[in-house]
Amino acid sequence: MGAMTTGRHSVPGALPDATAPAQGQPTRPWATPNHRWLVAGYWLAGVLAAVGCYLWLARTRGVDSDGAAQALQAWDMLHGNLLLRGWWLSDVSFYTTELPEYMLVEVVRGLNADVVPVAAAITFTLVLLLAAVLAKGVTTGRAALARVLITVGIMAAPQPSAGVKIFLSSPDHLGTTVPVLLAWLILDRARQRWYIPLIVSVVLAIAAVADTLTFFTGIVPLALVCAVRVGRAALAERKPLRSQWYHLGLGVGALAAGVAARLVPDAIRAAGGFVIPSPIAQLSGVHQVGHSLNVAGQGLLLLAGADFLGAGVSGGRLSATELAFTWLHLAGLAVVCLGVFVAARRFLRERSLVDQVLLTAVVVNLVSYVLSTQSGSVLATREIVAVLPFGAVLAGRMLADRVLAIRWAQVALLIVLAGYLGGLGYALAQPSAPPQNQQLTAFLAAHHLHTGLSGYWQSNVVTLTSGNTVQVRQVTVDGTRIVPYKWNSDAAWYDPRQASANFVVFAPGTAEYPGWTARRAVLATFGPPAYSYRVGAYRILVWRQNLLRELGG
Repeated sequence: MGAMTTGRHSVPGALPDATAPAQGQPTRPWATPNHRWLVAGYWLAGVLAAVGCYLWLARTRGVDSDGAAQALQAWDMLHGNLLLRGWWLSDVSFYTTELPEYMLVEVVRGLNADVVPVAAAITFTLVLLLAAVLAKGVTTGRAALARVLITVGIMAAPQPSAGVKIFLSSPDHLGTTVPVLLAWLILDRARQRWYIPLIVSVVLAIAAVADTLTFFTGIVPLALVCAVRVGRAALAERKPLRSQWYHLGLGVGALAAGVAARLVPDAIRAAGGFVIPSPIAQLSGVHQVGHSLNVAGQGLLLLAGADFLGAGVSGGRLSATELAFTWLHLAGLAVVCLGVFVAARRFLRERSLVDQVLLTAVVVNLVSYVLSTQSGSVLATREIVAVLPFGAVLAGRMLADRVLAIRWAQVALLIVLAGYLGGLGYALAQPSAPPQNQQLTAFLAAHHLHTGLSGYWQSNVVTLTSGNTVQVRQVTVDGTRIVPYKWNSDAAWYDPRQASANFVVFAPGTAEYPGWTARRAVLATFGPPAYSYRVGAYRILVWRQNLLRELGG
């Protein structure tokens, strides 16, 4: 077993670091400045290649109204509405994570459909990069390379269709792992200084303001591990409590981050900013645990690219080629499980704080998912998306030395990585997909229909892909009346003093995206239309009046 270190200092009593040069030996090549610049160049080239690769992959999935909503919110912030006054957001605000990223992309790209895949590619690359650096730790040489290859290999090739949707589509929890991984990287590399708990607390608070899932992937795991460490030192080892000031500070800081994540959105709302609806997740009944475990198992297959059941694919069918690559990804899932198992066995005697936190985060995230109502369908796998990068990092950190010690394991690793690259190439060979409702957008623009109403999945995406020249606002049915849909929408859109609307779009649904066909409620609210169009599967009713004056709610 190799040396165990905390930050850049050896732990007293631990074995010598096999990667450190012995006293009197010449400096190794990678310690020279020229080699460091060369290594930095390799990392930069890898990052740029990854962004291009994952941008291409992200474009194989059409943009929908979820991603469009975040793009429109970022555009509003970019034009001065920093608090998003008047906005009703979804149950995840993304306010301190993806929205700033979308703003930066829009500064360069403007408002268009490509904002979503560009941001998705950057986010996934950041997660991949942080996971690789965290897995590497302070090791160098072959050990560092093995750690990075194991970690990156597990994550590098998302499963086509469903995997791309989770990792390279609209914002939905993956971006939250960026600041959380950054917090763990700080813990892994920094010395024990008084300001480190403060910095980590701020980073976790930033993540938690954007996404309450941070409580289960960052805040609670760090607090639990610190409590175990302090308790073990005080009770089992009889150490004075003051000697544990660092872990006490980290634990208290994590709890403070949780409190801040609760208070900041309330303060923004009190200042007239955005409103977030109540969380939709609740505890499930005991009778649902068996079903939830089954869904969680399928979700883990999907995250690892090994969903051979096709549970996350519309229609549940995989091609023969996809099935072959999918079976190959079972090796990656097995490596993750083995890494988690090794980390669990070493938990109580583990000297690396980060390894303990990563393991605890995986367990807490999975348990909370199984016990919640979110685990009703494999499509909700996004709720445990952090398990893949955390598990991949654990696999790299736990298993690299073992792989280097066994020749056949090294050969197997290279063969599997080659297969994963082949799977990634196959995914990249798929054609790009147009944004959702592209036919509708083109028709409305060509017929000078600039502002109207429809269901959620037919609204924001049209507004985004038209560059805001065609604005379709989402509505819903309340009883027998049409009312604004207060989800990823702006109150100003429905104010007849500031805006107008003169058409309504009906659309059939698909297995993945519900349609909107509330014809009876539309006629009851607005009366008979002046004329109508039919284009493809869409039906468009047009009035000669401002429909916003008739909206309820």
